[in-house]
Amino acid sequence: MRKRMIKYALAMGIRMVCLILIFVVDGWFKILMVAGAVFLPWIAVVIANGNDKAEAHSDLLLDSAPLAEIESPPQPSAAERPGDEVLQGELINDDDETGPGEERKAS
Repeated sequence: MRKRMIKYALAMGIRMVCLILIFVVDGWFKILMVAGAVFLPWIAVVIANGNDKAEAHSDLLLDSAPLAEIESPPQPSAAERPGDEVLQGELINDDDETGPGEERKAS
């Protein structure tokens, strides 16, 4: 971890030098300094976040998943299943044009 932080600090220090030299040098050196100022932060972050052991353990997560997470949840019993309840109430026909509290007129 400490090695990566030293590499990060060194890359960012070189970037600061590039930023200062942009205003000092001319010609293709200026383009080189701009490229260093633009790309060095990305390179420094990749180095700082790099993990040498990441590739060795990539398949380990698939092999070590707990069995409870792989199995499906238990099915609810017949009494607990939604939609199996009997609802009590009054059946209302949507074709009726009477409002609440009004009586239906005979045609």
